[in-house]
Amino acid sequence: MLPITVTELTEQIRSCLEGSFSVVCVEGEISNCRPASSGHLYFSLKDSSAKIDAVMFKNRLRTLNFEPKDGMLLRVRGSLSVYAPRGTYSIVCEEMEIAGHGEILALLEKRKQKLKQEGLFDTERKKPLPRFPFTVGVISSPTGAAVRDILNILARRAPNLKVIILPAAVQGDDAAALLTARIRQANQWQLTDVLIVGRGGGSLEDLLPFSEEEVVRAVAASDIPVVSAVGHEIDWALCDFAADLRAPTPSAAAELVSENLCTLTDTINEYAEIFTDVMRTRLERARLLIKPFDPQDMEYRIRTILQPRLIRLDDAKDSLITAMSEKCVTLKNRVELTSAVIKAASPLSAMEKGFSVVTDNTGKVVLDAAKVKIGQQLTIRPLKGKITAKIEAII
Repeated sequence: MLPITVTELTEQIRSCLEGSFSVVCVEGEISNCRPASSGHLYFSLKDSSAKIDAVMFKNRLRTLNFEPKDGMLLRVRGSLSVYAPRGTYSIVCEEMEIAGHGEILALLEKRKQKLKQEGLFDTERKKPLPRFPFTVGVISSPTGAAVRDILNILARRAPNLKVIILPAAVQGDDAAALLTARIRQANQWQLTDVLIVGRGGGSLEDLLPFSEEEVVRAVAASDIPVVSAVGHEIDWALCDFAADLRAPTPSAAAELVSENLCTLTDTINEYAEIFTDVMRTRLERARLLIKPFDPQDMEYRIRTILQPRLIRLDDAKDSLITAMSEKCVTLKNRVELTSAVIKAASPLSAMEKGFSVVTDNTGKVVLDAAKVKIGQQLTIRPLKGKITAKIEAII
């Protein structure tokens, strides 16, 4: 038999699967639901014995009237598709509907109601966190990101706080027993002042150990205050309800247990600044009280008294000079205007324009032609000189 390439084998598998399962209708419980930044939804469908990957693209997601979440029992319709680069197959969903409540959610809800009726979630049972803890216990996977986040935050906010890591598996069949044992050991030996029990995010199945009945009962029975920090903010577990305080993330839990220490440090620093400011203010006031008796300061005070008056004198002088200048300008304008009016009214002004004065032999100004006679002598006076004329005709 001649060998074939991986690509050729994958193409044969693709042709076989996609050709034989062009349309499938599958019912199962959704898990590991992962909305992508592209808008597509990646998830898995499973039952008690098997699991298959699935995807629903964003153009089909818009047709849904509900938000798919882990634990839902769904019925999907679509086709099988082979992804050659990874050699995997999945269901490409075209339709999706709720088939019922998921088995895990139903189990958790039943367990929640049972423990609630027993009073394990009552507010009266919850203990306050110590105001200034000296030791914090962390029950989680020692290699997980949650422990690293907690240690980083505590080192930054409360570097003198002692931290004890109580290692435990946070998923798998043995996780619940180990978590319970660590909680009981911490209480038996009084190892810490407060406990953080939790892990980072994960699917609903990954978080199941923190909802096991034995873990919830151990949390509720703990004499040491317990902070539950399971998953991300949207995740939840039954130990959240039994714990004395629930933190949305492990990082938030670290901030909560170190809050008072961090606040105390900030308060001390604030009071130190206030004390320094008060002392500086008092010293400054004392310096100011002594300063008036300094000869240089006395001179300064005298100058301070005289300076405004000198400024007022200078301002008054400037105002007087300005007012006198303005008055002179006004009077000058009036003189020039009066001179122009007088000049305009002078006979010489008219004579400069070509007019002349006519008088008879008696020297009387002739104003009417009817008042003179033919042959009479007249004198005409232009602007310059004198003209003698004899009347020959009267018009």
